[in-house]
Amino acid sequence: MIKKPIGLLLNGVIVTFGLLPLLAQAQQPVSDTQVAAMVEALRQAAPQTKNPNDGLYSQWQVKPETLKGWSRTCLKRELTPTQFENSPAIARQVVSCIMRRELTNQFRTTNNNEIASVRGAACWWMTGSYTGCNKSFTAEYVQKVVRFYQQQRSKPAATQS
Repeated sequence: MIKKPIGLLLNGVIVTFGLLPLLAQAQQPVSDTQVAAMVEALRQAAPQTKNPNDGLYSQWQVKPETLKGWSRTCLKRELTPTQFENSPAIARQVVSCIMRRELTNQFRTTNNNEIASVRGAACWWMTGSYTGCNKSFTAEYVQKVVRFYQQQRSKPAATQS
């Protein structure tokens, strides 16, 4: 009678250790380098409207209503558009926080496919949806983000922004 519970326990331990590498791979966090590359790619790809009063803020061209929620989530306080605009360091911090969340979600969704994750996150950044950016302006934008991302990822770590 005692042999069965011990056998089950032993089998459970063996199965657990056998699955640990798979679980670790599936839950790998997005690296700081990947986040930094994505944030910089979004900055470089940001549409330039040539209108100083376009209602978008910082080098990342963020809408004020979006900024409120993101700053609450990431900084635990709400920033004004002016604060966001006037502090590139804070803007980068907020965008990095949000992109870490979104890239992590996309890596999980795409089975750790880095480029598919970047595409999904770039589409989300532009439209609020992870899919549907395969035509016209949004397709061009996503491709631009992917290109800038790949350029950033190919740089040595010390030179990344």
